[in-house]
Amino acid sequence: MRVLVAGGGISGTVTAMALKLAGHEPVVFEAYPAGGDDIGAFLTIMHNGMDALRAIGADQPVIDASFAAIGVELVAPNGETVGRREFDTEGLDGPRTMTRATLYRVLQDEAARRGVPLERGKRLVSAETGPDGVTAEFADSTTETGDVLVGADGLRSVVRRLIDPAADEPRYTGLTVVYGYTRAEGLPAAPGVYRMVRGSKAAFGFTTDPDGATFWFARIPDAERPRAEIAAVTPAGWREFAHAAFEGEPLPCAEIVAATGDEVFGGHSYDVPETRVWSTPEMVLTGDAAHAASPAAGQGASMALEDSVILAQCLRDLPDPASAFAAYEGLRRERVEKLVKASAGGDVGEERGWLYSHHIDWDAKITAR
Repeated sequence: MRVLVAGGGISGTVTAMALKLAGHEPVVFEAYPAGGDDIGAFLTIMHNGMDALRAIGADQPVIDASFAAIGVELVAPNGETVGRREFDTEGLDGPRTMTRATLYRVLQDEAARRGVPLERGKRLVSAETGPDGVTAEFADSTTETGDVLVGADGLRSVVRRLIDPAADEPRYTGLTVVYGYTRAEGLPAAPGVYRMVRGSKAAFGFTTDPDGATFWFARIPDAERPRAEIAAVTPAGWREFAHAAFEGEPLPCAEIVAATGDEVFGGHSYDVPETRVWSTPEMVLTGDAAHAASPAAGQGASMALEDSVILAQCLRDLPDPASAFAAYEGLRRERVEKLVKASAGGDVGEERGWLYSHHIDWDAKITAR
C-alpha cells in the first residue's frame, strides 16, 4: 500500500518508518525547505516515547543526539525545593532531552537511511478521493496519488480540515512560552534534572546539559496576539518579555534569562483538546493533527511517537484501512484526551506524575508481514 504522509516532523517521519517496517510504501511530504514550526524549542521524550522508538529500532540515533533527564524538582516562589520526582531509568535509555531541530534532523536522517523518500517544500493544500485512492495537491501545483493519506501536519493541520471542514481551531491556552539556551558560567546548575520554579507571575524550568549549557523555558500568562505580531518579536524582545515576568523575585530565573544571548525563541501555546473525526476511509490523523497537549505536559512528542507505532500496527494487522483507522482511534482517543485535559492548566505538579513516568508495553516490535 502506498501511503502519503503529510508532514516531515516527529510524527510523520516515525509513522513512515513504522509503516515501511510493516510492509507498506510510505512517502513523506514536508512543507518546509528546512526546519519547521517551533524549531527553536527543546523537548524531552519521555519513557513512553522512547518505548515507541525502541519498537521500531529507532531509539539509538535519538539517544546519541540527546542527554538524559533523570528527574524533576519543584521549587516554591520563595526558592525552597518542595518536591522531587526521580524517573525510572534503570535498564532504560530515557527520558532524553534535545532541541526540536536536532530531533527533526536525526529522525529524517534515519528515515532516509531506511530508504523512506522525503520530499521538501511540499505544502499540502488539498486532497481528493477517487477510484485510485487519494490524490494530494501541493502549493507548488504538483500532485501525488496513494492509497491513503496520513495527516501528520501539526497543530494547524490541513488534513484535519479535509476530514472535517467543521473541525475546531486549536485553542489558545492563555500562555506564551519562551525558550532559551545559555553557556554563561556561574549560573545555578541542574545537571540532568528539570528544576521547575513556580514564580508569583509565571512558571520557569531549567536543566543543564553535560557540557554545562543551561536549557530554560518560561510559561507566561499572556493575552493572545496576532500571529504576525508574534512572528515579528526579536530574540531581544523575547528575552525582555521573559525577564520582566521574574524580575525582583528571589529566584534564579531572571538571572538565567539575563545571561542569555540571542538563542531565545517564543510563541503562544495552543492545544487541541478534542478532534471529533479522526479519519475517513482514505485519510487519518496522527500527532498534533489529532491532539495537542500544552507544553506543560512534556508529552507532545511522546504521544505523537505512540500514535505512529500504533497506527502502523493497525495497518499491518487489519484487512483494510477503514478498519485499521477505527481500531487505531479506539486505542488512542481516551488516552490522548485524558492527557490534554491534564495538561490544560499550564502546570504539571506531583499529582500529575503519571504524565512523566508512564510506560507502554508493546505487544511486539514492528516487523514486516
